[in-house]
Amino acid sequence: MKHIKDRIFLVIISFLVVFSFSACTKGQDKTGGTELESVDDIINNEEKDSEELNSEKIDNEEIDSEEDSSESSEPYIFTIRDISSTELIKELKIGWNLGNTLDATGGGALLSSETSWGNPSTKEEIFTIIKEAGFNVVRIPVSWGNHLGAEPDYIIHTMWLDRVNEIVDYAIDNELYVILNMHHEEWHFPSYDNLEKAKTILTKVWEQIAERFKDYDEHLIFEGMNEPRMKGTPQEWTGGNAEGRDVVNQLNQAFVDTIRNSKGNNQLRHLMIPTYAASSDPKTWKDFIIPEDDKIIVSIHAYTPYNFALNKSGTANWSQENDNDTRDINNLMEGLCNTFISKGHPVILGEFGAMDKDNLESRVLWSEYYIKKATEVGIPCIWWDNGAFTGNGELFGLLDRRKGEWVHQEIIEALMRGLE
Repeated sequence: MKHIKDRIFLVIISFLVVFSFSACTKGQDKTGGTELESVDDIINNEEKDSEELNSEKIDNEEIDSEEDSSESSEPYIFTIRDISSTELIKELKIGWNLGNTLDATGGGALLSSETSWGNPSTKEEIFTIIKEAGFNVVRIPVSWGNHLGAEPDYIIHTMWLDRVNEIVDYAIDNELYVILNMHHEEWHFPSYDNLEKAKTILTKVWEQIAERFKDYDEHLIFEGMNEPRMKGTPQEWTGGNAEGRDVVNQLNQAFVDTIRNSKGNNQLRHLMIPTYAASSDPKTWKDFIIPEDDKIIVSIHAYTPYNFALNKSGTANWSQENDNDTRDINNLMEGLCNTFISKGHPVILGEFGAMDKDNLESRVLWSEYYIKKATEVGIPCIWWDNGAFTGNGELFGLLDRRKGEWVHQEIIEALMRGLE
């Protein structure tokens, strides 16, 4: 009997314990339910919160996108001034060539062609350095031949045109004038047999360049060709012949017509056209035809005097006190003035320079004198900087692009003194 009573007592005690625990649990549910949520509840709530945040973010992005779309519905177009090239030239002081870079032809159709001749990939900081040194013009030589599709359209590879555009913008964003050209092209040999093919390619390629840059203002100048010449012949660097010079005239006209027939600001675009080989030899000037257009600039290259400035086997010495040293420079500037400038045709010396022959003192004297004489007749000059400082090649480097430093600061200072 006692055994039964003990069992009944245990049952009653168990019942009371369960009842007490249940009541305690319910009390906790009422006062701290959020702390006892199940794992599923926590995940669901976090997903809900995340959805609400994402929804809010998407709504905000849509609003921003609508605002951006509204603001960019009309693309910004640079206003180009309707001024003659004679007036524009007055704003151009002195320039620097981004040589052996986009004009390099190694690497085939790849973007690596930019660095195939030893220079680094071009960074925007370079143009800041150039501007701070006193230059306000940059010539960007570009070789297009390896970056074209098949005939008959000769479509420029998009990635190449985009890269060229990017570098042009680096300079434009630094408020520099830019000269964009065709450089080492193998297809424009100036002969009658090659004329139609050369004209077709030149026209097709410049149509695309003109379209890409149609909204740029007068800070962007197009240069039709670099040094069109009969490569590999006795006439290559000796002034050419009547045929070669005539074909260059026809290609120049085709270039001008192409740009003028394109859209945007290109009807007012300033254009540079070269003589045969862009030669400073006066015999190439006599039958040189300049189209009837007040926005045409004659393009000449002059490493003068040749034996000092360009001939590796020539002299390393130059002195302003020596008439034999100054004569060629004086004659060059006088001839350009009488042949072109005095007749309303502005000139840019798109390439000049004196290579390093371990003769810094002479180069400094030469640089100041050259720019002084060019400035007297209103000719902007653009130093050919190929980034070369060592070796047996043509050492025209001034700016170490890897370090962002001028290697020959004395020459930079001399060039700027020549402008005074």
